[in-house]
Amino acid sequence: MFIKFVSGNRTSGTMNDYKISNKGTTQLSDNKVIEYLSRTHFAIPVILYYTAGILVLSYAWYYTDLNMWKALYWVPVGLVVFTFVEYLIHRFLFHFEAKSEKQKKLKYNMHGVHHEFPRDKDRLVMPPLMSILLATVFYFLFKFLIGQEVLLFFPGFLAGYSTYLFIHYAVHRYKPPRNFLKYLWKHHSLHHYKSENSAFSVSFPLWDILFGTMPFTGKKRDKVAEEKLPDYQTVS
Repeated sequence: MFIKFVSGNRTSGTMNDYKISNKGTTQLSDNKVIEYLSRTHFAIPVILYYTAGILVLSYAWYYTDLNMWKALYWVPVGLVVFTFVEYLIHRFLFHFEAKSEKQKKLKYNMHGVHHEFPRDKDRLVMPPLMSILLATVFYFLFKFLIGQEVLLFFPGFLAGYSTYLFIHYAVHRYKPPRNFLKYLWKHHSLHHYKSENSAFSVSFPLWDILFGTMPFTGKKRDKVAEEKLPDYQTVS
């Protein structure tokens, strides 16, 4: 059995079915290989995808006749498109409405475990095998849509992913900075500690504003967010 201890109401996939723990971790599988692969140091995919983006751009420079000046707009477009994909995946895949027991267990394995143990440093990024598979799918999808210029677009998309991973790790592991970036800490804390069915975007909260998935607005939002920031002295 893949899930070792998920049972009863815990599998329903909503935040109210389990107590959030800001320390500790849990075992997802009795299989040592699967359990090992479910844990990843955040720096591995961050370095991997920044490097991959540079290699793709280098390939375009040396082995194609593409106008490299176009990278000046294709790379930023790739970054922005990633933030939108991040929002869609988080909202509609990770938080899909699970009905059957199998769906609830799948949802917990994919994302629910992160909500129960939001500061588990080994499960703050997607395992590389899964992310590489998804990256490959997205590459061929974008190649179908924009042709060879995917070689200029995709490095931005990959850089967007690595940047998102870095932000997500920092938000969960470190105290918020005393500057405008604290907004990201507040926004994601609302998702984890107040309203898991809103505030889906981690790296670009504008999507939550545009699609009406902000949990609160104005001064009330800031007040609740401050209250819900975790105790950063408690670490897993």
